[in-house]
Amino acid sequence: MCGIIAYVGRQQALPILINGLKRLEYRGYDSAGVAVMNPNLTIYKKKGKVINLEEHALNNKIDSTIGMGHTRWATHGEPCDRNSHPHLSNKKDLAIIHNGIIENYATLKQELLSKGHVFESDTDSEVLIHFIEDIQENLGCALEEAVRIALTRVTGAYAIVVMSQKNPDMLIAARKSSPLIVGVGKDEFFLASDATPIIQYTKQVVYLKDYEVAVIKNGKLTITDLQNNIHDAYIKELDIELAAIEKGNFEHYMLKEIFEQPKTILDCLRGRLLAEEGKVRLGGLREYIDQLCNAKRIIIIACGTSLNAGMVARYLFQEICRIPVEVEYASEFRYGSPVVRDGDVVIAISQSGETADTLVAIEKAKEMGAIILGICNVVGSSIPRASHAGVYTHAGAEIGVASTKAFTAQLTVLYLIALQVAKEKGTLDNDRFRLLLNELDKIPAKVQTILDNSYLTQSLASLYLDAQNMIYLGRGYNFPIALEGALKIKEISYIHAEGYPAAEMKHGPIALIDEEMPVVFIATKDHTYEKIVSNIQEVKARKGKVIAIVTEGDEMVKSLADHVFEIPETDEILTPLLSVIPLQLFAYYTGVLRGCNVDQPRNLAKSVTVE
Repeated sequence: MCGIIAYVGRQQALPILINGLKRLEYRGYDSAGVAVMNPNLTIYKKKGKVINLEEHALNNKIDSTIGMGHTRWATHGEPCDRNSHPHLSNKKDLAIIHNGIIENYATLKQELLSKGHVFESDTDSEVLIHFIEDIQENLGCALEEAVRIALTRVTGAYAIVVMSQKNPDMLIAARKSSPLIVGVGKDEFFLASDATPIIQYTKQVVYLKDYEVAVIKNGKLTITDLQNNIHDAYIKELDIELAAIEKGNFEHYMLKEIFEQPKTILDCLRGRLLAEEGKVRLGGLREYIDQLCNAKRIIIIACGTSLNAGMVARYLFQEICRIPVEVEYASEFRYGSPVVRDGDVVIAISQSGETADTLVAIEKAKEMGAIILGICNVVGSSIPRASHAGVYTHAGAEIGVASTKAFTAQLTVLYLIALQVAKEKGTLDNDRFRLLLNELDKIPAKVQTILDNSYLTQSLASLYLDAQNMIYLGRGYNFPIALEGALKIKEISYIHAEGYPAAEMKHGPIALIDEEMPVVFIATKDHTYEKIVSNIQEVKARKGKVIAIVTEGDEMVKSLADHVFEIPETDEILTPLLSVIPLQLFAYYTGVLRGCNVDQPRNLAKSVTVE
């Protein structure tokens, strides 16, 4: 959720911090703040976007080569100046920034209040820095030891950075269930929630693991665990270019990422789909392919858009692999007394690889003996490390909060996995297998064809930007795309929308249909086509407005619908990779025309690292 950036070295810290916060703003934009040594420990923080902080901080002359910054997604305490990070300790000589939730903060706060501590915010984070100070004073220990001791007594999730007035060249950082990396430069170090704010300075990074503490002092990096055992700092090279996190010529990141999908899908396929040879090669699953092929059941665990990708996979694995599949909300999995048996495989899907609900769910499944396969976009993130095996999507950095290219990348990987399993099991004859490989190979070009006609969705959005409610309907493989389309329009334009299986409309939602209700049908040519045509007629009979996504050349639905958007023909199994694109564009243009911030929708954040 929240974004963390810190720096110590030979450069001026404030420009690095402000620039870093701008790149991290997709992780939270309720407020922002920085702490620097100037020469005393000085804090500037403001409610709202980073631009508010920048204007405030730049009015002051700041000469400092050490500092830390934070952009907030509010959990404890409303968005306001006093709840913004960084937070000071009781004696004001320690400061903290924090991403996560300290679950036992209330108990700790009462203990500290009884000792005379005075708190200036409603946050759990302020309690933690007071607690660290209290331990240091009572034990007379070094600050890094006080941090380690404090973290053994707190419960919850955290990525923290601590600064000290008495140690003006030192940064202390630690993580548990929230991401934090160390960037290693020449005579300088960076700390950040992800790579986006530091890639322009260094590509050398250390991924901190849970319960690790990093101390940067006197120009040296030391990593320990909470028991003060020294850990090796394994430096890895980032595989990302600065251009990948810039908007380029696009007005918004979301539009850029929608238009990147021909490339990102191709990147997912490259080296894995060998259509001419009739092969799928997924090296990340090599050791576990037998377990996957022999799975008695697959359980897919995910949240949000990733869950919708998993729902498409449910149809896919059951049809071509003949394996029963259940799709579970990660946030509900451990609370539903899950039944996991020997031979079950859990597939966890997450763009960031840090989704807290998904991490907790797979930990529960692992305890019960499941094999965990991860599908993630961010190399080195927590879910791949917690999985037995997995596949990266290679979609590149996704800055827009509403997921687009990550969704189609996840789908692409799921198709590859299912095709490999079906081939290994013999549940798909060779002719059908090769046909699907060839059709999947053509998907990037067909996505490009849809994008070349994006102006049509822009015109359509102008007609419905005043809608208050919408219904999205689909059948089979396109039912999850109806859910995804409804989710996108909600996230980006704040129009209330719901997705349903088309046949379920007459079991309740049809009561909402009138001349003011736009209904979006995914009505491509497949084995349910005649049924969905009947559903369209039911809506038209009640004067509903019909928007339909149809297969190119379809005249039947075109004659019934008020508006259509055509997509190229493909095998019905692969249709979701195409039918979702106009829905992404429609949501984007509707949001823009309604004056919404499509890259940073209200109340949302990119990486949900708290339960």
